[in-house]
Amino acid sequence: MAHRDVVVVGASAGGVEALRAMAGGLPADLAAAVLVVLHMPRDSHSALARILARSGPLPARTAFDGEPLVPGRIYVAPPDRHLLLLGDRLKLSHGPSENGHRPAVDPLFRSAARSAGPRVIAVVLSGSRDDGAVGAASVAAAGGVLVAQRPGDALNASMPQAVIDRLGPEHVADAADLGGLIARLTAEEIPDRPPADPQADPEVAIEAFVPITTDQIVDQPAVYGCPSCGGGLFEMETWPQPRYRCRVGHAWSPESLIDEQAVATEGALWTALRALEEKSALSRRMAGRDHADRDRFAGIADDAESAGRLIRDLLTRMAASTAAQVE
Repeated sequence: MAHRDVVVVGASAGGVEALRAMAGGLPADLAAAVLVVLHMPRDSHSALARILARSGPLPARTAFDGEPLVPGRIYVAPPDRHLLLLGDRLKLSHGPSENGHRPAVDPLFRSAARSAGPRVIAVVLSGSRDDGAVGAASVAAAGGVLVAQRPGDALNASMPQAVIDRLGPEHVADAADLGGLIARLTAEEIPDRPPADPQADPEVAIEAFVPITTDQIVDQPAVYGCPSCGGGLFEMETWPQPRYRCRVGHAWSPESLIDEQAVATEGALWTALRALEEKSALSRRMAGRDHADRDRFAGIADDAESAGRLIRDLLTRMAASTAAQVE
């Protein structure tokens, strides 16, 4: 028999508070390593390891490439690097972003599922969108255990709620209770099943930035453009929802893809509005001159201003819709 000895934790907006509460409840003799990904700006400086070290009895450090896992330690993903588990060692990768993030939660979860199978405990904390749900599905399929922060306890409930709605995790708890729950789960005996080859999954290989493209993943083109690079996306039939990857590896969940498309649409509308206002201003200037085409230029200005009003109205309605979704 074996024990669960790999804890992977994903968080985003509002996640620092949840991580502090979880770390404060972990025992000093925890017989598992804890790997943490917090979504953050790529050019930021992260103090998360120091924060977690002060929050509980376990030592916490920023992970470095190639180091072996040691039970009773917390490893934090650095900015702009995916944190992966390949075999029994950590891998830091500058591979393609997922849902616009690097580091991202899903690559860590998937790599842990490939390397440790049923020995994995996947914990999804406060965060926006549905990040972590796809990776959590991989952990569940490999025999691992899923834990979600109770949505009412999270500053941003979207991430744990997505896992609850789609996967029905075995455990849902407040952040302050997660440390004790994780300790109990690591003490349980589980069947000693050999993990899969950590390099066998093409998606993990993509995240590890090895020479592989989606030519080696059999999927149907989705005829959507990748928000990161503009390349065509492939629809990957993953349970419980499809996902999308482009040829170079950028990955998106449906919710994140829709959000990024909305951002691109708004940017295009602002560009169009600027062009129309410039066209109107120039036409008005030309219409103010004493020449035979002044009426034609006035008509051009009227048309540009009318189109501009339509775009302004559309931008206002889009902003109102976004505010309603946030509320």
